[in-house]
Formats: sequence, structure tokens, C-alpha cells
Amino acid sequence: MDHESKLEEEILASFERDEWRSVPNLQQEIERYAAYAEASLTRDKQVNIPISSRDLEDIQAKAAEEGVPYQTLMASVLHKFVTGRLVEPSHAPYSHLKSTNHNRSDS
Repeated sequence: MDHESKLEEEILASFERDEWRSVPNLQQEIERYAAYAEASLTRDKQVNIPISSRDLEDIQAKAAEEGVPYQTLMASVLHKFVTGRLVEPSHAPYSHLKSTNHNRSDS
């Protein structure tokens, strides 16, 4: 059996086990991956920045979840930040502190 036939059988078996799911918000997913592609294809400069090994590992893990190279994910996040499209999730660590006035002189 050739490789393509084996792959087709594996896909069919997976489908028959009901492992396939529709993608919710398909248009958003397409736009997200288009942004990743744009960020990775339009690079004309390279930078070198120090980053903690823990942060790099976390970025690499997140990129693996998203199915993109980690450098592409980093470029995409930076692009979204500078264009004002980066939205911080409400469950981000310490996000509750940003809206709180910590000026103790009023007490």
C-alpha cells in the first residue's frame, strides 16, 4: 500500500470514529491564519532580543497549539500590538489591577 492510500485510510477511520469537528467561526480562523501568513511573509528586518527561557518555552508551546512556528507567532503578536489589534483577555494575570486606582494618598 502506498503512503497516500494509507493516509487516506487513516483519515477515513478517524472520520468514522467521529473525531472530526466543524470549525466554529470559520471566517475568524481563516483571518487568523491569514494574519500569521502575512506576518511571516512580509519580514524585511530581523531583530535579536533577549528573552527568558521560560517565556520562550511558553511561546513555543503556544505556537505548537496554534500549529505555527514560534517566530511567526511572535511576529504576529508584535504586529497586532503595534497596529492596536492586540486584545488582552480579561483572564490575563493582573488584568484586574489595570483598572484599579492604587494611589494610597487618598486613604
